[in-house]
Amino acid sequence: MAEVVLENLSKSFGDTVGVEDISMRIPDGAFVVILGPTGAGKTTTLRLIAGLEAPDQGDIFINGQSVLALNPAQRDVTVVFQQYSLYPHLSVRENLAFPLRSPLLKTPQEEIDRKIKEVAEVLHIEHKLDNKAVELSGGEMQRVAIGRALVREPNIYLMDEPLSSLDAKLRAELRIELKRIHQSLGATLLYVTHDQIEAMSMATHIGVLQNGKLVQFGSPREIYNNPVSQYVAERLGSPRINVLPADLFGNAPKGAKTIGLRTEHIVLGRGVKGRVNRVEHLGDHTRLHMSLAGNDLIVVMDPHNPVSRGDTLAISPENPIYFDANGIRVL
Repeated sequence: MAEVVLENLSKSFGDTVGVEDISMRIPDGAFVVILGPTGAGKTTTLRLIAGLEAPDQGDIFINGQSVLALNPAQRDVTVVFQQYSLYPHLSVRENLAFPLRSPLLKTPQEEIDRKIKEVAEVLHIEHKLDNKAVELSGGEMQRVAIGRALVREPNIYLMDEPLSSLDAKLRAELRIELKRIHQSLGATLLYVTHDQIEAMSMATHIGVLQNGKLVQFGSPREIYNNPVSQYVAERLGSPRINVLPADLFGNAPKGAKTIGLRTEHIVLGRGVKGRVNRVEHLGDHTRLHMSLAGNDLIVVMDPHNPVSRGDTLAISPENPIYFDANGIRVL
């Protein structure tokens, strides 16, 4: 596997900035998730590492060596895209074998058979090896696409929102599968998504992009607990962090314009009174959509708590996060 280092990387497309001055170290064996909304620069970052785009400035190092002069095949990376990109007329076995038959790899047939067997077992598709790709379900197709990357054993696996086109149940299953595969292989993996659940559940490290810039990089817990800005705080957490006027509860630090309250940092029974506008019963918990001094607020409660629409509850903060007028964290 490999350590990947991005050094002052920038790329523009005409007047549109793709990424700007990004520096990042992806440790050997890490599962790094690049998180951000559409247009933040996630896919551009991945394509630059893969060699599918050339940077305007900066450098990319894999295992300590600059790869700017190398084409995608020479960089020994593999990419899994959002769409399956399988050969429909080939069987699952032939799709998995395809990258191993590259003239650059010169893989013996015995080795190809062994790797296909191992990857098929890991992805639970061994019973589908002789099926044509068009005979598979969407989830099975994506497993094959991931398997085609796994057989390569490259320096780094690059994945561009590979689960976004699947239904919720399949996404949940494959999240678990990908985390298990990463742990068993000890692979270096860079995963692009806008889905904060994928980021929190799979990553060893998260990089948050905003308008092409890397605004924070760290462990999921570090970024969740200590966001550098309101933008970062809103990228993680479900439901999203509540953002309210800083003076709503009093005792705000100097320079604070807003207060961020995650649902677990809300204490019920004392403080500012609010009205329950809507109750969502979600099985293991209940969400209350409230109005608090003219501001919207979401509170999570025990599912057995008998709260109804129109009830009044008192709210106070615990471990709040404050932001200034520009959305930057105030300590």
